[in-house]
Amino acid sequence: MTDEKLKKTALHATHVAAGARMVPFSGWDMPVQYPAGIIAEVNAVRNSAGIFDVSHMQRLIFEGPGTEAYLGIILSANMPAIKIGRSKYNFICNERGGIIDDALVYRTAEHRYLLVINAGNTTVDRRWLEAHKSGLAALTKDPEFSVSIVTDETAMIAIQGPSAVAIVDGLTGGEASKIRKFRIGRMHVAGIDATLARTGYTGEDGFEIIVPAEQGLKLWSLLKDAGAVECGLGARDVLRLEAGLPLHGNDLSTGTNPFEAGFDRFAYFEGPGCIAADALRRISKTEQKRQLVGFKMIGRGIPRAGLKIFAPSANTDGEKPNVIGTVTSGTHSPTVDGGIGMGYVEKKYADTGSHIVIDVRGRPIEAEIVEMPFYKREQAADSAV
Repeated sequence: MTDEKLKKTALHATHVAAGARMVPFSGWDMPVQYPAGIIAEVNAVRNSAGIFDVSHMQRLIFEGPGTEAYLGIILSANMPAIKIGRSKYNFICNERGGIIDDALVYRTAEHRYLLVINAGNTTVDRRWLEAHKSGLAALTKDPEFSVSIVTDETAMIAIQGPSAVAIVDGLTGGEASKIRKFRIGRMHVAGIDATLARTGYTGEDGFEIIVPAEQGLKLWSLLKDAGAVECGLGARDVLRLEAGLPLHGNDLSTGTNPFEAGFDRFAYFEGPGCIAADALRRISKTEQKRQLVGFKMIGRGIPRAGLKIFAPSANTDGEKPNVIGTVTSGTHSPTVDGGIGMGYVEKKYADTGSHIVIDVRGRPIEAEIVEMPFYKREQAADSAV
């Protein structure tokens, strides 16, 4: 896709002006890093606060009395249990239990929901949503609902880090911290009408803030002036991996299911009409042949997606060890100070403490399976937690 055909967020000009390195990402021209570099950006988020332009994430608003029943057909979430002002991480699964996408759904009013999906899955997700409207009438007396795609008319900025809440509090007169974790609310941020969700993708506290597109640059500047550091997609990927958070297209796909990925607690399948219910129920009762694990490199080397994982050699006659899996995500972590990664391995090799071997450019590098997340922030002792 040429630069001319790439979509641009409302903040594109400010990224370019700041000297960010821009790259194509899921059909958008996005900043991968700023001049200070990825490590500096990661450290900023872990020690103070960083801001990310996540406007490429797709935002869909569902409204109407039939919305709850409809989303219950599509999502692996107990929709009636989600109270107004709360959110739920979930999966969009196909009839086989494969993960089409992972998403966050927020209930913002009695019959109103916000669904945030991955930019790279926009076309597939929308087709799936459209294809499964039939059958809704059998689940509810009033199946009416509407869908509004508000991605282009809004900007979405994530601010993450130990100082993130205090920064946004300073712009809201202390109101932001009243929104508890995994909650959503509306308020004015320095006079800008905004929706604040206390969620994120870094393992740190903070907010994802949605504002009208024409107000995006003003909000970005306000957060930057308050001390937040500009961060790109490169730092975001390192941060989410350190936090043990999966990336669809790498760690999740239609070829994986929530149970082998270790996210069975988000695989709700008891709702009436749920497309994936039968498959997820069957999979939940079946012993998985493989498991998504986290590992830390023992030898020197950086794991990358697609590398083969071997069992440690149990003999000394030169026989090559068996391939037992594949790396799905990997990087060098400045927080952990070493190579870390995720990958699927045969179940019998998946125990914490087990050693495996990663083939890094033809070199066998030893690694150890460890518990995730690789990094876990200290919990703040405040009323908002």
